[in-house]
Amino acid sequence: MTSQRALIFVSGASCNEEALRHFRQPEDFIIAADGGAQHCLRLGWRPHVVIGDFDSLSAEILNHLEREGVLLLRYPPEKDETDLELALQYAVQRGFEVIRILCGLGGRVDQTLANLFLLGLPMLSDRDVRLEDGEVEAFLIRSEAVLEGAPGETVSLIPLSGAAQGIWTEGLRYSLHGETLYPEHSRGVSNEMISARARVRLSHGMLLCIHFHSV
Repeated sequence: MTSQRALIFVSGASCNEEALRHFRQPEDFIIAADGGAQHCLRLGWRPHVVIGDFDSLSAEILNHLEREGVLLLRYPPEKDETDLELALQYAVQRGFEVIRILCGLGGRVDQTLANLFLLGLPMLSDRDVRLEDGEVEAFLIRSEAVLEGAPGETVSLIPLSGAAQGIWTEGLRYSLHGETLYPEHSRGVSNEMISARARVRLSHGMLLCIHFHSV
């Protein structure tokens, strides 16, 4: 595996591009999932590869990307995977341990939910994968996680697949002490950080952590 980060741009309607300008590191490998290439171009970033059926990109943009030497991986419109899932498969095949999905929150509810559920893919279980939009980050907790932020920031813990058991928290206003959260109940929504660092651990299941950062 490689310690280099992969940034995957999604064609999301909600994306704080200004907040993302300071997110990039010089060695980042940039992947655009179809229309996510437009976010890259508006930021002045050249993607290394664009993946998808290209239904969201005009011929003019595709020609520009080709002239810039960007690798274009075209898939048929009728496929079983979303463009983001294809991009994640590519990132895993390239050996990236750290993957950040940008602009994948907001917009159509079905697409946002699908993006979040992709975090549960078995192929991502040993990788650090997060959705970011400049203000919000979402990631999966399978055993333990440390949250970095500021007092007053909102944190929601949502079971992703069945009940999440044996949950312990530190640094959150509403503490959990070896308790269980169920997906059909909303108890884990809208907790609050009371320090610059919080810790969450669980013994069984998966928790979707959604962290709203102060901007």
